[in-house]
Amino acid sequence: MFGMSHETFLLLDAVVTVIGLIVLITKFKFHPFIALIIAAAFLGLTSGMPIGTIIKAFQDGFGGVLGFVGIILALGTMLGKMMAESGGADQIAQTLIRAFGKDKVQWAMMFAAFLVGIPLFFEIGFVLLIPLVFIVARRTGVSIIKIGIPLLAGLSAVHGLVPPHPGPLLAIGVFGADIGKTILYGLIVALPTAIIAGPIYGTFIAKYIPGHPNQELVDQLAREPDAKELPSFSITLITVLLPVFLMLLKTFADVVLPEGNFFRSFMDLIGHPISALLLALLLSLYTFGHRQGIGSNQILKLLDASLAPTAAIILIIGAGGGFKQMLVTSGVGDVIGHMAVNAQISPILLAWLVAAVIRIATGSATVATITGAGIVVPVVGMIPGVNRELLVLATGAGSLILSHVNDAGFWLVKQYFNMTVAETFKTWTAMETILSVVALGFILLLSMFV
Repeated sequence: MFGMSHETFLLLDAVVTVIGLIVLITKFKFHPFIALIIAAAFLGLTSGMPIGTIIKAFQDGFGGVLGFVGIILALGTMLGKMMAESGGADQIAQTLIRAFGKDKVQWAMMFAAFLVGIPLFFEIGFVLLIPLVFIVARRTGVSIIKIGIPLLAGLSAVHGLVPPHPGPLLAIGVFGADIGKTILYGLIVALPTAIIAGPIYGTFIAKYIPGHPNQELVDQLAREPDAKELPSFSITLITVLLPVFLMLLKTFADVVLPEGNFFRSFMDLIGHPISALLLALLLSLYTFGHRQGIGSNQILKLLDASLAPTAAIILIIGAGGGFKQMLVTSGVGDVIGHMAVNAQISPILLAWLVAAVIRIATGSATVATITGAGIVVPVVGMIPGVNRELLVLATGAGSLILSHVNDAGFWLVKQYFNMTVAETFKTWTAMETILSVVALGFILLLSMFV
């Protein structure tokens, strides 16, 4: 077509489609859900796919993703809501602050955010913990930037690298990775990455930008915690980390026990992400609910309220799954895969790079993960020995890079920390970029051993 080979045309078609997707989201302010549907339809039509095949491919991609990720998102959000409402998040933060002391309070904030962030969306974790930043800054006299950047780094690291967050879970589904190994590798990569981008960089940049929070916001948010009894630190930790423990135990059983073994089969059941999160949620109904004096009717209202904010992200993920399937069915993915093989580009580096470019262009980590995984997945079948779990992490790491003015998180941080745009670039944007690049370094290092 147009004097080009079919492969060249498909590649050009994909480039035009992705650019169009970016323009729809950034310039014309289309909702990502609608933009992804339009992009998928455009790619299907222009690549020569029959109408019936286009519709079926999109439906299969949409349903295939949400059949797993949608359930996980709902259960994880409910668990996070119960932790927040019971005061479990406060308990984790207060315990760590007491343990680390005033001189190392920034380390306490990073670890608190790292733990609290495991079952929570970044935005929810941010809103939940930001009052604590103001309270601690007021009590200790420590710079709000020195405290706040480690908190943001902890939340962002687990958001991009550790299941059951939607981005890593989505990439796990696309690449066919093992969730237990991904959690293990994700934690290995995320913790030192968060330390470098959080307490270490936060302490450095706070010397130049100490931060001056908006006093009205401090007066509104920095209320001392209620006198109500909080769930204990151990109970909170057991409840929140139960799904992670069960999924890791499942992976361990799969490695050391033969197929058909009763315990291995039992762990395959309770260590599946859906089962593990359901068990943790059921436990939380007691530990974060009835044990804290929250009645059944109130628990029901809390769980109902928790699902409303997830509607948009579930639709975006579903539409992204449809777009990913269009990339695969149209043959675009195979063309990109062959190019990567011929160019001898490291699949890990390719996954990071594609996700990073889309993240910078659209401002959405979720769209970057969805599209990046869809583009890179054919490489898995063409290059033997590719570690699928590390591909998941590389895609997640790329999706974190260079948050700027097209990212809602940029403005969220700017407003709460009362910074100028330039100061937000030097703190938040730099921290996100350090997270992304350092994580890639650790992933490449890990690839030498696993």
